[in-house]
Formats: sequence, C-alpha cells, structure tokens
Amino acid sequence: MEAPIHSLNALFEQLGLPSSDSEIRAFIELHQPLTLSICLSEADFWNPSQAAFLSEAIAEDADWARVVEELNVLLHG
Repeated sequence: MEAPIHSLNALFEQLGLPSSDSEIRAFIELHQPLTLSICLSEADFWNPSQAAFLSEAIAEDADWARVVEELNVLLHG
C-alpha cells in the first residue's frame, strides 16, 4: 500500500483547523464517534467550505482522498 500523499496534519491545515498532533487528537475525541449513517462531510461540525472539500476529495478520488478516509475511520471509530 502506498503512503498517502498528504498527512493528517496537512489535511487539518487545509481545513483551516489547528493541526498539531495533540490538537488533532482533541478534535477527534470531541467529535467521535460519528453515527455510521452520517457521511463524514455531512457532520454538523464542518463549515460549508470544509464539507465541500471533504466531499469533493472523496468523489473525485483526489490526492487528498486517502487521508480524508483516514479521518473518516478515526471519527467513526
């Protein structure tokens, strides 16, 4: 399996969120677990721009897709 092009820290920076390892852990702890019926991009804690970015990354299988999927798994955990 190839390593993701982008890191989780870079994804949080792209989303305009605090991006240190501890800040990411805190974000995940605050927002997990997402109900399985909720798509990551439809969670109520994203602003419209963040939600659109996450949705497009997956729909277009963009180079961000793997790290967005990683976040999806972490939040649904």
